[in-house]
Amino acid sequence: MIDHPNLRKCQTYIDCHLHVPRSTNLPHERRPPALTISRQTGAGGLMIADLLAQRLDASPLRTDCPWTVFDKNLVAKVLEDHNLPQRLAQYMPEDKISFVSDALEELFGLHPPSWDLLHQTTETVLKLAELGNVILVGRAANIITAKLKHLFHIRLVGSLERRCARIQERLHLSPAAAADFIKQEDAGRERYLKKHFRHSIDDPLLYHLAINTDWVTESEAADLIAHAVVARFAAPDLGPG
Repeated sequence: MIDHPNLRKCQTYIDCHLHVPRSTNLPHERRPPALTISRQTGAGGLMIADLLAQRLDASPLRTDCPWTVFDKNLVAKVLEDHNLPQRLAQYMPEDKISFVSDALEELFGLHPPSWDLLHQTTETVLKLAELGNVILVGRAANIITAKLKHLFHIRLVGSLERRCARIQERLHLSPAAAADFIKQEDAGRERYLKKHFRHSIDDPLLYHLAINTDWVTESEAADLIAHAVVARFAAPDLGPG
């Protein structure tokens, strides 16, 4: 059994929605908003997402169900939704399965085809986005939910130097190892979008707001995003369209 504070928050979020009127019965313009965050590795995405959830919980967009971040724990939710064994979680990271290994492992029955996992991930992203009051980090969530009018999409970027410093501190890596880690992670995310969704992750037209975290702190970034989201979805003179 997976036990992690963020996973417990996600379970609380899901349990809450089981006991309140379903927001998916409302037209999109009246549903609680949802956010997606696309980030370069080391740009502070997860910390900003957590701070942003706190800001929105204290805002006019607060509802009976708390704002919740789904990032790597999205894997567990996908597996739960589709009754897949927990061991398959290792196959879910973005772009970690090559075409060759995917074909061989599928042939020998080691795990479901990557297309099935992609389909299930997409289905879960849409379910969570429809509920609202959720921040979806990664997984091409901005592409999957692009047609939903109650969504707000964010891109976080930064210089390689500053991002390397964050990764060194967080993962206790050498400068060279941190740079290599960033290169591999960013390349994987780029390939994931191009392979499955035919989009470039760096296309600025995919996002409502892009923030360079070299120039603002994580707290300031969360404030900027929260202000923009509240202005868009809570102000009486501004609609979500």
